Amino acid sequence: MAGKNYLKMLGVVVGAALVNILALSPAFAGVTIGDSAFETALGVTLLIASVIAIVYGSYNWLYKTPIALTTKPIKTREDYASALAPYGKVRVLAEDIAAALEQMDRMDKKKATLFKVLHQRFDPAEMSFSKFSGVAEEVENLFYLNIKSVLNRLGVFDEAEYERVMTRKSARYSPKLLQEKTDFYNEYMSYIKHAIGTNEEMLLQLDKLLLEISRLDSIEPGDIERMPAMVEIDSLIKQTKYYKQ
Repeated sequence: MAGKNYLKMLGVVVGAALVNILALSPAFAGVTIGDSAFETALGVTLLIASVIAIVYGSYNWLYKTPIALTTKPIKTREDYASALAPYGKVRVLAEDIAAALEQMDRMDKKKATLFKVLHQRFDPAEMSFSKFSGVAEEVENLFYLNIKSVLNRLGVFDEAEYERVMTRKSARYSPKLLQEKTDFYNEYMSYIKHAIGTNEEMLLQLDKLLLEISRLDSIEPGDIERMPAMVEIDSLIKQTKYYKQ
């Protein structure tokens, strides 16, 4: 792959040199910078275009870091972060990936705070502790299941194809096929944003649950399921599982 990129870069350099020679050499077109306003503008434009082509080619083929897809099983929080990080270099995905990574940090903090409060309010042997901690664990599991679904879709994302389709610069496709591809990528991006939005809602529900627990004076195990935050979390879990089926 590196060898092909160097050949591509060599082709750009040689091509730019030939264009400039043909345009500026007195033996050919003979465009002279400083001779007339038109020729000066044309000559300067050619030189600038050549520089841009060489710089762009150098970045894309020699310096731009390709996305390295890992085949390592994703099990731990660090695995998820490592798997997401490379996609943060993709322009169209950068904002969503940054949001997902930031959500993971917040999930860690909220879960740690929740368990700290649970230990302060309940004995670990109590049923109340078990119910609250069980819900927190289920929310976290579903949170990372959403991220895994996002990663599954990112694994088949083609940045170059996406740019061609969304900017409609490809002449290879018929208008009908181009529209179908556009719809596909719109749905693709919508799914990623939906998953991140669902995870944000989970974080909010954990905040609400933490607030309700901190306000409790006493509670019977049978009353836990009727707490507003618990009801909302249960509904969110069911909706998310249904959506993912």
